[in-house]
Order: sequence, then structure tokens, then C-alpha cells
Amino acid sequence: MIPARYSASRFPAKLMQDLGGETVIYRTYQATLNTELFDAVYVVTDSQIIFDEIKSKGGAVIMSNNTHESGSDRIAEAVASIDCDVVVNVQGDEPFTERESLSKLLAVFKDDTEEEIDLASLMVKIDNHAEINNPNCVKVITDINNFALYFSRSPIPYHRDQSVAVNYYKHKGVYAFRKNPLLEFTNLSIKNLEVSEKIECIRFLEHGKKIKMVETHIEGIEIDTPEDLAKAQKLWSSNSNKTQKYRI
Repeated sequence: MIPARYSASRFPAKLMQDLGGETVIYRTYQATLNTELFDAVYVVTDSQIIFDEIKSKGGAVIMSNNTHESGSDRIAEAVASIDCDVVVNVQGDEPFTERESLSKLLAVFKDDTEEEIDLASLMVKIDNHAEINNPNCVKVITDINNFALYFSRSPIPYHRDQSVAVNYYKHKGVYAFRKNPLLEFTNLSIKNLEVSEKIECIRFLEHGKKIKMVETHIEGIEIDTPEDLAKAQKLWSSNSNKTQKYRI
């Protein structure tokens, strides 16, 4: 499921921006399909513009009936009547979605024979000082078993003792839910920490639930700002040129 809003506070209409001759949302849809990991892939939106964009290209799209606080709320509405076991929430601004990371995420559930894990998500190690301090980059800290302790737009942990090595991890906004916990998510009340940070998975932590984090080495590009789009366009052009040279 790919939740997709047309409006965005930091970069309105970002999903309809051009990336190599197609829109960002369609590139994300294509990339998710191309992983060949899923029985079905849908874009879920409340925007007629995005709905028409995906539909006109033969893609699978669901019109969301309600106004939602988060992408997970939106896809919960969409999957309520769909027979499925695990639902993966791929953000609509992730056109470089790839198979390796999603395979690692799904493996969490294959290995969880007792069905103790309700939700899993991705994280990637970051070393860039500017990114660590960038509030658009959500950081996560975990316990020794890679369960999330907290997510924040602030640099966490605070590196007070410089003699101790500290790793920083960026949270990639890809979630994998078992279906029932996803439906239960919509009934959890929104608390102050989620509202303050504007990070939806904090809702799970505030209600005492666990989130299993899975490390990947592939960072990709999330398009949150015009600057991110420029980086994505440059990377897309570079990848396309490499492919063309290989064909020649």
C-alpha cells in the first residue's frame, strides 16, 4: 500500500513532480511493483489528481473516503475489506524503493513463528553531520534487540561523552504491519509526543507497543523538499545514463 496525499506542508504537490518523464508517485508505484515481492500493490489517495494519474497508466489505485491523520490510518481504511496477512506501507515519495530492503523487512515476519511482532520498519546508518541535525531526517534509537526506543527529529542520542562511539540511524518511512495491529492502530488515541514530533509511529510507542527495526545499508532518497527532488532527478539521470551506456 502506497499512501499518497496531494498536499504536503513542506513541499505541496511533490508527488506530481516530474522525475525522468514520469511523476514521483508513479515512479514509486513502478518501483514497488518491480520488487515482485507482493501479491498486490495499490496507491491509496484522497486526491482526484493522484487517483487519475495512477488510473490513467493502468495502475491499481483506491480512493480514500476519509480525512486521515497519517498514511497508516489511510491504508488501514483501504485494507479493512482485503484478505491479507501482512501489509507494507511504502511512502509515496520513495521512488527508489528497492527489493533488498523490503525483503529484509518481510523476513522479520517469516521468522516470527509465534507472531509476536506486530510492526517492523527500516533504519539506515548515517554519518553526515548536517543530516543528523536536519529536522526533516527522522532519527531512531533502539535497544540491544533492535526494538525502537524512540524516534525524533532532533539528533538522538545526544553525544555528550565524546570518548564513546555513537551510531546514528535514520528512520526510513517504510512500515510492515500484520493486518489486525494495523486496524487497531486507527483506534489508538493520538498523544502529545506524536503531535509534537509529527512522527506517526510514535503513537505505537506511546501506547506501549513494540516496533522491530531492521537495518539496511541502502539509504535512497525521500522527497520531502525541492532540494530532495533535485537530488532525485540527478540520481535518476545518472542511473539512466549508466543503463543507456550498458545497452550500447
